[in-house]
Amino acid sequence: MSVGLLLLASSLSVITYHVEMPDAGGQDVRNRFTPAQLVLLQKLNRADLNHLHRLPALVVPAVWLEDDLAYSPMPRRYPPGARYRRLVLVYQPAQVFGAYEYGVLVRWGPVSTGRRTDPTPPGLFYLNWRNEWHTSSIDPDWFMGWAFNFENRLGLAFHEQALTGTPASHGCVRLLGDDARWLFEWGDPWTLDAGGSRVLKLGTPVLVMGEYDFEAPPSWQSPDRLARPVELPAL
Repeated sequence: MSVGLLLLASSLSVITYHVEMPDAGGQDVRNRFTPAQLVLLQKLNRADLNHLHRLPALVVPAVWLEDDLAYSPMPRRYPPGARYRRLVLVYQPAQVFGAYEYGVLVRWGPVSTGRRTDPTPPGLFYLNWRNEWHTSSIDPDWFMGWAFNFENRLGLAFHEQALTGTPASHGCVRLLGDDARWLFEWGDPWTLDAGGSRVLKLGTPVLVMGEYDFEAPPSWQSPDRLARPVELPAL
């Protein structure tokens, strides 16, 4: 049952949403929506498929479009990024990333950044090394798929991991599996010298912006917040 209306301003039009209970009508989320719709629902609700049904409310678009960029809270164009062949932006207040090519958005998706006690630091970083299956330096029993490091000293990386609808990592940037693999193949790693001790060329720049407000409700579930487009700062 609908309990409200949400508005999200995109670069093309205003997208209308309604909010449903995850188990509306007693049906499982996986049975109520098509596979393509479930992909978008994960993006909109910042939660993976295993956690969608656990959310207190589910944001659902009134109209299903084939182009998921139409639903992106990130701007279609980021002029300061036009000088970069590739650029990754992580906007922590909205728990979302955008991948840009010469300032044009080519992909977006949800993230889970650092929890309250282990926040992801904002700033400018660069993609470094990558590993399809990486063991965590915090716990050897934790395995991270499609890991792409962006801060070697602190051990911060993009990687596949559970998205629960809230910042929950130890400082890394968690992604959905499809997004993690896409970034793994799309991004450029650093280039090292023959001895592996000196950086000859930096990898794709990564700009982590803002801080998450743990005291406020999730912005993607707020009609007022969603009605305002994300305003990205200049580099």
